[in-house]
Amino acid sequence: MTNSIFVLFILCLNVIVCEWLSTKPGFSQIGTALLIIILTAIEANLYLIPTTEIPLYEGIFNYIAPFSLFLLLLSVNLKDLRRAGLPMVTMFLIGSLGTIIGVFTSVWLFAAPNTVGNLYYALAGMFTGTYIGGSVNFHAVALHYGVSKAGNLFVASTAADNILTALWMAATLALPRFFQSRFPRHIPTSPTVVSETIAGGADPFADAETMSPYDLALLLTLGFGSIFLSKQLVTLIPTVPFVLILTTIALALAQFRVVNRLRGSRLLGLFGIYIFLAVIGAYCDIATLLHNGRLAIILFGMILTLVFIHACIVFGVGAFFKQDWDVLSIASQANIGGATSALALAKSLNRPELQLPAVLVGSLGNAIGSYLGILVAEILRAG
Repeated sequence: MTNSIFVLFILCLNVIVCEWLSTKPGFSQIGTALLIIILTAIEANLYLIPTTEIPLYEGIFNYIAPFSLFLLLLSVNLKDLRRAGLPMVTMFLIGSLGTIIGVFTSVWLFAAPNTVGNLYYALAGMFTGTYIGGSVNFHAVALHYGVSKAGNLFVASTAADNILTALWMAATLALPRFFQSRFPRHIPTSPTVVSETIAGGADPFADAETMSPYDLALLLTLGFGSIFLSKQLVTLIPTVPFVLILTTIALALAQFRVVNRLRGSRLLGLFGIYIFLAVIGAYCDIATLLHNGRLAIILFGMILTLVFIHACIVFGVGAFFKQDWDVLSIASQANIGGATSALALAKSLNRPELQLPAVLVGSLGNAIGSYLGILVAEILRAG
């Protein structure tokens, strides 16, 4: 059971099973990521795979996880932001500020140092990152502070995050219609359908991609070369976190179209994240997690509080300046759920002209979320 090839076989098999399950009624709302954590946790607690650290797990934490985060950031080309429009970008940044205010408030309100434990500041950083730009930042901050190896804490926070994200998608669908019926805003009668995408002709958020051996070799070279360079820079500048150096290198490379348009970056990045999440599940002690249900309730309460404050700020400021309710809702969803869910919301609201702006501000969140998440965590730790 400790044979690395056997364990890797099980982890890959879990990705197959959970991707299939996520297409079935009842499981689609849970999502592949959480399904993988749950399935692997069950296997580990049945002693089918190791629950303690083995060289394979260490390799996934040290190389596969940062490599995957690097690849997912290659779709962020900041030059595209000018196409998002000033109202969308402004409300997204206001929403980011609302998230930070909400995080500090929830930490104080729930006395997080006592109720959550020693890693409360890291959890606050993870929530800041994920509710500014999506799950890429959540995993980056968790990886930096070692929360990924605190299996139960990570699983409880992931479960609470997934539940709230699903609820907020429903809320952002309903709120524009509610506010529009009471405080009407002018909506374009003939919206221009935006058919262009960021990555030059292909949907940058599609799970299926066609790639060549050249694309694969280039992605591997860029990814592992950047990880090596980042580790060398950490030895020279130990005060700067490794994950921020790697993020900066990825964002710098993404500004070159030849890199930004490489095929396969999302495909490989998602697969790597799924393998990383499977290892998280292996560290989870289900009996302890079920016994400590109070932690999950506290984490959900903290998330609910911070998102409520975020929403009050976004919709309050937007209402004061008489902004389009759909723009406010999509900007908020880009913060809370990331680019993919913001795109889905724009489609559901039947606002095709807002689809590209939704993706663009979501990509901005990917770019800044990890920086702000680690900043908030360090402020709390120092305080």
